[in-house]
Amino acid sequence: MLWARDPKFSGPGHWMRAQMPAVALLATLGACAPFMESQSPPAPPAQSVRPPAAPATEIETPSAPSSAVAAHFLRIEEQRLADGLLRTDPRPKDLPFAARDLEEVFVQVALHDEYTFSGNRLIERATPAPLRRWQKPVRMRLEFGDSVPASVQHSDTRLVSRFAARLGNLTGHPVSMTSGSANFHVLVLDEAERRAIGPRLRNLIPGIDQVTENIVTGMPLSVSCLVLAFSRSGTDVYTDAVAIIRAELPDLSRMACYHEELAQGMGLPNDSPRARPSLFNDAAEFAVLTAMDEYLLRIVYDPRLRPGIREREARPIIRSIVGELMGGES
Repeated sequence: MLWARDPKFSGPGHWMRAQMPAVALLATLGACAPFMESQSPPAPPAQSVRPPAAPATEIETPSAPSSAVAAHFLRIEEQRLADGLLRTDPRPKDLPFAARDLEEVFVQVALHDEYTFSGNRLIERATPAPLRRWQKPVRMRLEFGDSVPASVQHSDTRLVSRFAARLGNLTGHPVSMTSGSANFHVLVLDEAERRAIGPRLRNLIPGIDQVTENIVTGMPLSVSCLVLAFSRSGTDVYTDAVAIIRAELPDLSRMACYHEELAQGMGLPNDSPRARPSLFNDAAEFAVLTAMDEYLLRIVYDPRLRPGIREREARPIIRSIVGELMGGES
């Protein structure tokens, strides 16, 4: 995840809108993809072996046809399923966790960023960060590229509508789907549509800078989906978000992207190998929001925490909340 700061900050990710203050930016390059070349793979689940990134040298070019990209991600999904990954059991009996585990996972996932900028390069580096979340109601809008069949549009709209309602129930924060004015845009695009999405991004996020735009238009095949969240005030309060979902993903992988990116865009910016059972783990072990993830979302929006709070001050509060949620389990 990345975060740009205030009007004095001139680095990548910073952008300004006419007659508006600077905005902050976070970007999540989701765990629904093979690990990126610059990162070390996390420890694999005990019962399975993490599949390596599928060879794709023949389609790593900017002109890769959508059919080749779809075949690439189908191979990845099939390999993951064969290795026991992309699980859809949200409360697995083989992965119990205690209050102390949940506390530590929350600190790692909610109070650290996964990605940062080094010059104009996006690199993976876990960095301590303040708590960030929304204050205004979240209004999600799905936007499909012309490449997406009508049947997929209908089924995905139902899926995302249900998931948005679930996020609202879990956090206690208003989250809804809309066909009108939105502040959380979910774009489902094939390779060609995504590479040409720059003008639409500039319309959705006026003043977005070129480096941030390039994160989307230049998204490599090693990334299945991502979410960018912004703060128009330059504070730790989100005001806008854009999620990018590859239209070529097979159904299960696409659902996993919806679950992860929409949940991460609510205020869970990092992944951690300690997060099990969880979506927020680069091993792609789970394809759905788990019981642990539900707890994480509840904690983010607990009124005892506030945007901007950091680990040292937040730890005792988190411990108290976790104790209440888990009934004192240690």
